[in-house]
Amino acid sequence: MACSVDPNENVAKAEWRIREAAGKGAQIVCLPELFRSQYFCREEDAALFDLAEPVPGPTTETFSRLAAELGITLIASVFERRAAGVYHNTAVVIGPDGALLGTYRKMHIPDDPLYYEKFYFTPGDLGFRCFDTPHARIAPLICWDQWYPEAARVASLGGAQTLFYPTAIGWHPSEKAEAGAAQFDAWRTIQRSHAIANGVYVAAVNRIGYEGPPESGLEFWGGSFVADPFGQIVAEASHDREETLIVECDPRRIEETRRNWPFLRDRRVDAYGGILQRLID
Repeated sequence: MACSVDPNENVAKAEWRIREAAGKGAQIVCLPELFRSQYFCREEDAALFDLAEPVPGPTTETFSRLAAELGITLIASVFERRAAGVYHNTAVVIGPDGALLGTYRKMHIPDDPLYYEKFYFTPGDLGFRCFDTPHARIAPLICWDQWYPEAARVASLGGAQTLFYPTAIGWHPSEKAEAGAAQFDAWRTIQRSHAIANGVYVAAVNRIGYEGPPESGLEFWGGSFVADPFGQIVAEASHDREETLIVECDPRRIEETRRNWPFLRDRRVDAYGGILQRLID
């Protein structure tokens, strides 16, 4: 979805889209990263902390009622105010009875031009969490997390059948012509690799639209997709239109893939101690 400057408008649009998805049979619905506002991390402005809210709070209350009404599981991205001066980029998981199943706080926090997230977000402290729903065991991760094979691996070892990545990623205007296609391809490829290496489904959910000044904003590239446990793209959205993807994820595909490509079986867990070091000098 595209996001406006009005949080109420974004919440109303998200609700309409969720109803649309549920009406088409969706059982687990995931929204893009920080969908309640435009992507405010393009600048460092202390006044924008006013966008944050507690968990539970207004957004979780709204979507808890909606999840219970529709009988679905919801994954929603929230700018969480944990305490004065402590804020997180958080994904909440709400069950089909409206109960808050839990939260995941973004672990990897970027700091790049127009992605000044370290100014706003405290790194997550809950680890990589899995949640049981009536339909699947799932793990929410968030945007920058999607570049890290360690995050996908730990979530998969925890039993996740589908990794969900609420996302806000796009092109810098000055880079799109030269590097845009390669950047998008790298983004899609790394997440397909998580699906392959772990034998799980991967769902990446991005926003679309241009936000910010003409020469210094971001064009969010959309391209939301679902990859199956062999990394095949089974559904993909466009770069420039709001779309709702309805994708059937058959857990038998996980079993079939892992039997033939038993990467988890053949891991040398006795030899990976170096992964816990920053560098091996």
